[in-house]
Amino acid sequence: MKNDFLQEMQVRGFLNQCTDLEKLGEICNKKSISGYIGFDCTASSLHVGSLLQIMILKLMQKYGHKPIVLLGGGTTLIGDPSGKDSTRKILKQSEINNNIKSIKKVFNKILDSSNKKTSTVFVDNADWLTKLNYIQFLRDTGSHFTINKMLTFDSVKLRLDREQSLSYMEFNYMILQAYDFYQLFKNNNCILQIGGSDQWGNIVNGVDLIRRKLQKEAYGLTSPLITLASGAKMGKTEKGAIWLNEDKLSPYNYWQFWRNTDDRDVKRFLNYFTEIQPKELNEIINKEKNINNLKILLANEATKILHGEAASKKAEKTAKDTFEGGELSSGLPEITIESYEIEQGINILDFISKNKILSSKSEARRVIANKGFKIDDNIIEDEKKVIRLKDFKNNVFKLSYGKKKHYLVKII
Repeated sequence: MKNDFLQEMQVRGFLNQCTDLEKLGEICNKKSISGYIGFDCTASSLHVGSLLQIMILKLMQKYGHKPIVLLGGGTTLIGDPSGKDSTRKILKQSEINNNIKSIKKVFNKILDSSNKKTSTVFVDNADWLTKLNYIQFLRDTGSHFTINKMLTFDSVKLRLDREQSLSYMEFNYMILQAYDFYQLFKNNNCILQIGGSDQWGNIVNGVDLIRRKLQKEAYGLTSPLITLASGAKMGKTEKGAIWLNEDKLSPYNYWQFWRNTDDRDVKRFLNYFTEIQPKELNEIINKEKNINNLKILLANEATKILHGEAASKKAEKTAKDTFEGGELSSGLPEITIESYEIEQGINILDFISKNKILSSKSEARRVIANKGFKIDDNIIEDEKKVIRLKDFKNNVFKLSYGKKKHYLVKII
């Protein structure tokens, strides 16, 4: 690999496929380029499954290239069928707009805005997709796509092979994504689209559309889809998604997610989710024989990128105080209770359910039966237990769920 940007992508494991890697490398050696990644806006936060894509945008900036973040206000109205077994919930435009505002916060935290040449450009494809004239769009763009080819793409083929319904609305998604690339190429001088490997077909469509309509060359590049050593999808856990927005997941819980990485995933994730130089990282990995120290390094570096160094250090200290010192640490996620509620008493099942520690009372019953909940390290034996003032010391106690989930419960 003759280009530093693409070489580091390859070394870190970011690179899966490229439409013309050699030619793209030549262009990157001659000048700074603009490249984009599109993100769905189906929720108010992205989860950690989108983090690899954001790290690629960060790497672009490192080598002097300009990242474009496409927040799909238009395509989210349709829904990407890639990897989905059924049609997504249809959101209102107002919901999508609110999601876009919230999602932007993460990019502003992770990506660098100090250098004008490489600062992030945000675009919303609703700006052009919602203004299309349907007949004109079919004539100018739809004429470049064949049903024969569209039926061969995995996003369509897998749904049809499983005899699961695919709406005509979703079937159009790949044309709209190709049109996005065409618009950005024409108006933003964007020559590169990047996405997960499940987006390969959609990306190639965009490259073809630009070639057909403008007789110019664009490039597509994909990163591998991340699966955990356990076989699960990245970003999903038994307790729900690992969100990137702080209001949906605390820095401490985010730190804990990385600290609890499977031994088999640690070295790979250090390459994916930290900015430690690959050469230095290899030296650390070869020298460090204790896998737990590598997990702490991963947790610290990944949390620093998203939440900052202070939050990362605080999360590490909180974990150390909680697990090693047995202290009540102020860094733990907090749950507050009104004093009048304590006077009346709160059933433990109601408390767990109300504060979404577990999804249901029946699940809470099973955990209590298996001695999985503790108050200040004392096992809760009875599902009928009522939380009262005597459970608190100085108006606070630690509620533990298993060995790794802890909360400070405070009276206010």
